[in-house]
Amino acid sequence: MNLTISGHHLEVTPALREYVLTKLDRVTRHFDQVVDINVLLTVEKLKEKDRRQKAEVTLHVKGKDLFCEASHEDLYAAIDELVDKLDRQVIKHKGRVQDHHHESPKRMNGAVGGSA
Repeated sequence: MNLTISGHHLEVTPALREYVLTKLDRVTRHFDQVVDINVLLTVEKLKEKDRRQKAEVTLHVKGKDLFCEASHEDLYAAIDELVDKLDRQVIKHKGRVQDHHHESPKRMNGAVGGSA
């Protein structure tokens, strides 16, 4: 699994990197077929009062790319929201990928071929 954490108008500190890693561990625990994860942490300086922290993630799994973004006044809260959204998407994707074929009615009745 490749993991890239980058910052836009922000320096990614070791504490921030460790926080993102521990949060993403929850997602990889649910679904182990993750190929690539790209995390982008952004600080948008609109006005002094409206400073907004934004976190985005692109998760590449076998056959699909999942994208989430969340923004909040606090970057750690934005990461928490992001991981919650991503976790729901990964569980939904995992449910779709799993085999949903049902057994044939013959096998459900029990003995096939019968005994005389």
